[in-house]
Amino acid sequence: QGAKALQAALDRKFNTNVAKNIMLFLGDGMGITTITAARILKGQMNNQSGEETVMIMDTFPHAGLVKTYSVDFQIPDSSSTATAYLCGVKTNLNTVGVNAASRNGVCKTQKGNEVTSILKWAKDSGKSVGIVTTTRVQHATPAATYAHTVSRKWYSDADMPASAKKEGCTDIASQLLNNTDIDVIIGGGRKYMTPKGTRDPEYPRDLASRGKRGDGRDLISDWRKMKVGKVHRDCNVEQQIDVTLATFNILSLFEPGDMRFEVERDPIMDPSIAETTEKAIRILRKNPKGFFLLVEGGRIDQGHHASRASMALHETVALDNAVAKGLELTNEEETLTLVTADHSHSFSFNGYPFRGQSILGKSPLYGKDMLPYTTLMYGNGPGYKVVNNKRPDIRNVDTNYVQLSAVPLDSETHGGEDVVVLARGPMAHLFHGVQEQSYLAHAMAYAACVGRDLRHCEGRPQPTNTDGGRNAAVSPVSSISLVTAALTGLLAALLH
Repeated sequence: QGAKALQAALDRKFNTNVAKNIMLFLGDGMGITTITAARILKGQMNNQSGEETVMIMDTFPHAGLVKTYSVDFQIPDSSSTATAYLCGVKTNLNTVGVNAASRNGVCKTQKGNEVTSILKWAKDSGKSVGIVTTTRVQHATPAATYAHTVSRKWYSDADMPASAKKEGCTDIASQLLNNTDIDVIIGGGRKYMTPKGTRDPEYPRDLASRGKRGDGRDLISDWRKMKVGKVHRDCNVEQQIDVTLATFNILSLFEPGDMRFEVERDPIMDPSIAETTEKAIRILRKNPKGFFLLVEGGRIDQGHHASRASMALHETVALDNAVAKGLELTNEEETLTLVTADHSHSFSFNGYPFRGQSILGKSPLYGKDMLPYTTLMYGNGPGYKVVNNKRPDIRNVDTNYVQLSAVPLDSETHGGEDVVVLARGPMAHLFHGVQEQSYLAHAMAYAACVGRDLRHCEGRPQPTNTDGGRNAAVSPVSSISLVTAALTGLLAALLH
C-alpha cells in the first residue's frame, strides 16, 4: 500500500490550468480531531472497523495547515475567520467583511473599512456565484461573502441597537439583497427576512419561528421584485431538479432559523447538504465563465458547542458526502476544490481504545478513580458532570450523549490550533505548508484569475458569456410546506 501511494505521488503532475470554477467546502468547527473521528464513524456506519476508512476529502492530493487566530484573540470565532479566508484580510472577533480598524459593535468604525470577498470578485469577473449552508444564510460564514458589519449578531434590523441604525449601519439580511447579486442562496433563515410577527408557513403556531423584522420589509418579496422580467417558479424538492434546467437564480430558505441536524433530518421534508450542493452546481455550472460556490457544513460547530459529538461527526460525514457530489458534477481539470475549516474545538480523542471500537464509546482503561471515560471528550462545555468531587459511573450508560468536559460552561468553546486545507484541481499545489488563513482567498483568486492579481491568466484565452437572459425561482420553505394545502400569511406573500 505504501509503495502504491509513493508511486502515485511520483506520477502526480501539477495542474496549472486557470480555474474556471471554485468550490469551497467549509466545515465550521471541523478541526483535525473532528475529521479523524468522523472518518472512523463513516466507516463504522458501513459496518467497517473505521480507522482505515478513506473519506472523499482524504483523497485530495494537496494539503496545508492554516493559522486561525484573529487580530485581537488567540482563538477566533467564525466571522473573523470567514473574513480571513474569503476576503483575504484578518480582522477582529465578531466582525464580518471589515478590516481590523473596525471594532466589535461600534457602527461608526465600519464606514471606510469594508473589505470584499472572493465571491464578489468572481461575480465581478462574470462568473455565477452561490452559497449553500446548513445554518441560516445570515450566519457568520455565509455572511462574509456579501455583508459588511461590525456585529455578526445583527441578523435583522430588530437585532440592532437604535444608535447603530441611526449611524447608518444595516442588518445582514438586508445586505443579502443589496450588496451582491448572488445567483444561488440555499439554507435557513427566513424569519430574518419577514416582518415582525409574520407566521411561518411550516410552523405557524411557533412564536420563535415568526418574522423578526422591525422595518416591515418582506425581503423575500423584495428578492422576487428584483427578478421582474425573469421567469419565477415556486417548487418543492422533487420539482427543483427540473426547475434547475431552466433556472439561473434561486432563493431557498428551508427553515426559519438553522436547518435541521443530519441525524434529525426528515429526508422527505429537509434536503441533505449533498442534495442542496447538487442543486446549486446544476444551476451555477450553466454559466460558460464558470462559478464560485461556498458550501458550509455549519452545524458541525453547533454540535460541538452542545458537546454532542455524535451530532458534530454526523454533520462532518454529511459534508464529505457533499464533497463527493461536488466532484461528481464537475471536471477536476477546470475546477479548484478546497476543503477546510474556520477553526477547531476543545475536542479530544483519547484513551487507547481498541481497533474497531465505537468512536462514540468508552476507553478500555479506567481512571484513577476506577471509573470509565469516553474516548471523545471536551475541554469545557455543558458535559461537566462532577458532583461532590466524583465523576459519574458510565459503565451502563449509552455514551451517544453529551460528552464529558473538564470545565463547566453552558456552551463549549472553540479551539485555537491550526486547521487543515485540502485541495485538488487547478493550482491546488498553492495550498501547502503552514499559512495564515487570509492566504486562502489570495490563492483561490490567483488560480481563477479574479480580483486584483491576474498574472495567471495573462496570454490565456478566457471564456465568453453567451447567456442572454436570467430566469429565477424561489423555494423559500421546505418541501412539505409547499405541498400541504391552505397555507396563509407568509406563504401567500411568497407566492404572489
